[in-house]
Amino acid sequence: MNEQTAAPMMRVSFDLDEVLFVSSKTHKTEPALVFPLNRIFTERLRLGTPELIHTLQDLGYKVWIYTSSFRSERYIRWLFRLYHIRLDGIVNGQRHLKEVQRDRKETLPQKLPSRYRISLHVDDEAVIASWGKEYGFHTYLLEAQDDDWKEKIIAYADRIRKMEHPEYAPVQKNIGNP
Repeated sequence: MNEQTAAPMMRVSFDLDEVLFVSSKTHKTEPALVFPLNRIFTERLRLGTPELIHTLQDLGYKVWIYTSSFRSERYIRWLFRLYHIRLDGIVNGQRHLKEVQRDRKETLPQKLPSRYRISLHVDDEAVIASWGKEYGFHTYLLEAQDDDWKEKIIAYADRIRKMEHPEYAPVQKNIGNP
């Protein structure tokens, strides 16, 4: 992509538990890692996760993880690398408390993607989605098994990018008389 055709940079983040990390009993999953890695990294990725993240990155999106879990950034980064995924950023529970909540007396939401200039956050909790308007971010609510989840997220991210960056929306050509 050259600079003239490059799409405006937009960040998309994903929660881990029940979004990218799912149970093979309730969701289709990527193959488990080989022994002994499957003993260290026990989580199973939702089927299509590597493809979705690579597609988003190829389309010019920066892909982050934003989780309230206290898994270490190192653990998360390595797990995704084993699936050939390079993440652009990670916010875990510890980083959120340190950088977002800090020493504030009022309790902030457990996730605040706008603090990290994340435009779209994919989560399974309706309460996170409800905070979006108040705190300036969009949420895609991903709940049950959905075979079309990748296409829906890409389409939603594209709509948000066009809203935030109207210059990216295709120009309508007037054919015929005005």
